[in-house]
Amino acid sequence: MKIKNFLLTLLFSGITFMCLSANLNAEVMLDPMASGDEDFIAMLEAQGESAYAFNFFTTSQLWTVIAAALVFLMHLGFATLEAGLTQSKNTVNILFKNVFIICIGLLTYAAVGFNTHYPCGSWIIENILSLNGPLSAGNVDDTYGYGGVSLCMTGYGDFIFQAMFAATAATIVSGAVAERVKLGSFMIFATLLVALGYPIVGAWHWGEGWLSQMGFYDFAGSSVVHAFGGFAALACVIILGPRSGKYVDGKIKPILGHSMPLATIGVFLLFLGWFGFNGGSVLSANPGPVGLVFTTTALAAAAGGLASIIVSMIFLKKPDLSMALNGILAGLVGITAGADSMGPWPAVIVGAIAGVIVVFSILFFDKIQIDDPVGAISVHGVCGIWGTLAVGIWGGASFVTQLIGTVSVSAAAFVFAGLVFVIIKAIMGVRVSPEEEAEGLDLSEHGQAAYPDFAQS
Repeated sequence: MKIKNFLLTLLFSGITFMCLSANLNAEVMLDPMASGDEDFIAMLEAQGESAYAFNFFTTSQLWTVIAAALVFLMHLGFATLEAGLTQSKNTVNILFKNVFIICIGLLTYAAVGFNTHYPCGSWIIENILSLNGPLSAGNVDDTYGYGGVSLCMTGYGDFIFQAMFAATAATIVSGAVAERVKLGSFMIFATLLVALGYPIVGAWHWGEGWLSQMGFYDFAGSSVVHAFGGFAALACVIILGPRSGKYVDGKIKPILGHSMPLATIGVFLLFLGWFGFNGGSVLSANPGPVGLVFTTTALAAAAGGLASIIVSMIFLKKPDLSMALNGILAGLVGITAGADSMGPWPAVIVGAIAGVIVVFSILFFDKIQIDDPVGAISVHGVCGIWGTLAVGIWGGASFVTQLIGTVSVSAAAFVFAGLVFVIIKAIMGVRVSPEEEAEGLDLSEHGQAAYPDFAQS
């Protein structure tokens, strides 16, 4: 019995000693001065105004580049969604355009886009020649000196996150003009759109331009990214005209996509990427806003999908998968402007209304013979406007200011894209021949079939 008590006393003493030691070590770790590390102490004393930050700063920078990677993943989502909702004979063409867009988008944003976007007002030629642009050595700075706690990252982190957004506008147009646009013409158009149109108009808000100064609010780009791309797409589709056989004798003839599984995969990839698109727009790892943004983003997407399912079942008599997929995207586009400024239930309302809007918008554009194979104009353009206006209802912004801002961005996109597309049409044409369209752009433009072992449709 004495031996047992002795052993218990010894065990208790050992545990007590380990707890005290752990507590002492924790105190030493929390207090760098107690560690006796002279180099670290010297570094702390030499910090000056811009303090080294190996906690919140490092976490924020890490989250920013992870978010950038998620936004990059969205380009795969766009590619598979567009390919799935179009005919198999145009699959290579769809995928090629998406490959080109991300490549040209990154390079042009590095050359001129980033400096044009932030701050507003710089001449583009100055941005091209500037030695202090986004790729300068100064952007390696690992202190709060770049943007403080509200823009908590290095200049490189800021650049790569924003660069992933840049190509999205052209990707939206890619789906709308699918199956009949000339590849070379589209490549020139996409280059000009992402290099000049998107950063110049985006600077009105995000570059402290006139929209920002009047109080316009667009958190992650319902208007600045999505409505811009949607209305640029509308201008191009009007100029390009519908696909052959889409509208016959005043009647709509459905041209079915070749792979609903591929389209569904695309939407889920976009849903995943949107957590980076919206969550990364917090511009730090601030736990409060990041958690709220993730929640509002997810709820709006779910509400949009469910609303579009219900509406399509009522008005189309059967549950339409393509409408459900576009409903999810509509909810995501809708909440993007106010994901950080409204609560969960307003986000559900915004997403649900977007899901209703997108169904009727797609049907409307089809009725007036605006041929958009993937519904990009409705999802991004129309629902982008709705999401921006919703911030004036539930997000604390002025409704009138939101209206002025979203109409200005949409109109600018429409005019810019229309002028560029008309000029390209006059010089080299924008539409393939009827024979090439019938054969499919995979063979006529690329000489390569996406599914060589299967018959094209």
